[in-house]
Amino acid sequence: MPPLILLTRLLNLLEMTIKSGDILYFIGLGGIGMSALARWCKHLGAVVYGYDAQPTNLTDELIEEGMLLHFEENTSMIPENVDYVIYTPAIPKNNIELKYFRNRKTPIFKRSEFLSLITEQFRTIAIAGTHGKTSITALTAHMLKSAGLNVSAFVGGICRNYNSNLILSENSNYLLVEADEYDRSLLKLNPLIAVISSTDEDHLDIYNDHNDIKSTFFEFGQRIKENGTLIHNLSVGPFDKLSCEKMSYAVNSDTNATATNIKIKNGKYHIDIKVEGLLIPEVRIQVPGIHNIMNTLAASSIGYLTGLSGDDIKSGIESFKGVERRMDYRVESSDIIYIDDYAHHPEEIKYTIKTIKELYPGKKITGVFQPHLYSRTNDFAKEFANELSKLDEVLLLPIYPAREQPIKGVSSSLIKNKMSNKNCTVSKRNEVIQFLKANKPEILITMGAGDIGTMVQEIETLFLN
Repeated sequence: MPPLILLTRLLNLLEMTIKSGDILYFIGLGGIGMSALARWCKHLGAVVYGYDAQPTNLTDELIEEGMLLHFEENTSMIPENVDYVIYTPAIPKNNIELKYFRNRKTPIFKRSEFLSLITEQFRTIAIAGTHGKTSITALTAHMLKSAGLNVSAFVGGICRNYNSNLILSENSNYLLVEADEYDRSLLKLNPLIAVISSTDEDHLDIYNDHNDIKSTFFEFGQRIKENGTLIHNLSVGPFDKLSCEKMSYAVNSDTNATATNIKIKNGKYHIDIKVEGLLIPEVRIQVPGIHNIMNTLAASSIGYLTGLSGDDIKSGIESFKGVERRMDYRVESSDIIYIDDYAHHPEEIKYTIKTIKELYPGKKITGVFQPHLYSRTNDFAKEFANELSKLDEVLLLPIYPAREQPIKGVSSSLIKNKMSNKNCTVSKRNEVIQFLKANKPEILITMGAGDIGTMVQEIETLFLN
């Protein structure tokens, strides 16, 4: 990029503020991260227009909230005098509307650039990691808000306590955001407090290898403000060479934050939490899973750093209702337990299945999984197969491509052919309901980050009727 254009772009970033009446246009408005930003701008008085590829329950809500949204690439539906354009990197580079705005020289910002601009106005807490970002962000935001702190948050899922992916407080001091590793977006943030929950191998379409991923998270740690703190899972790092303060967390460990005396009562984890010298006994975690104990420790560490009492931390944890599509109980009856989860990486699937097996020993567990991205399926087919083979019965849906073009020889059958459990079927989306009617599962888990989420209501209705 020529120096003059780069300088102009930087000045735009530094000087841009959203004012009432500004016209903003979001390309990819229906995405969970983009819609949270759009809701923020609408709250500030902006007029929000946008495009997305298809309608969903979320886009219906955005339209009801007064946003003007369409579902075809059509420049005639774009308003005149758009002040700023925000786009998601999931949008193809040849998107007609994006080209239109570039030709008109309208100020354009990638989502991560726009988010970075907003964060500089607050004491920012950024949650990073290949897994756990949304759960930690949502729990922490709820904990701080319940304790009376002025906090706002952009969340990568719908928080059940607020029925939204945007949590708002007037006159916020703190802003909670997810620091996304895809496209190295996290390197645009300069937080006061940061969490790194995990650094597993992923996004190998962006990163050269696992070391490249870990180096990027280390670089993110270097961006923490001078008087800030990094909170990290003990299993990731090392971060010794970072100049900021550091806190680690783990289960049953001599770390800055730990959980001990772990018990399962009526399907809920009960734990004792210790953060530095603060002991918080008999805390009931509403969302199951050992990984959610780890998420709770990260959130509790933030609560400690922001001055919350043990009672505040405990109350926030115990009143947290979870996030849609994160160990999300949809049906609980004597005939069927149906759980929906966003798991789309082998490590996430591993912990989801482990949790369900712990909670329902001896029960037949059926999984419906939609692989996300051709590249991820190709990179981790063996790992997906190993984890899915732990289920009693598996239904594999076609790969959800998102931003990608097909890769020759890569399909859901690549996973099936590597599975040791041969009770696996590759099926079309429109065959799922018939499969479930015929097989009558005891425990059902749907997993994936694609549009499998749009099927959840139909599956839920099947079992409730």
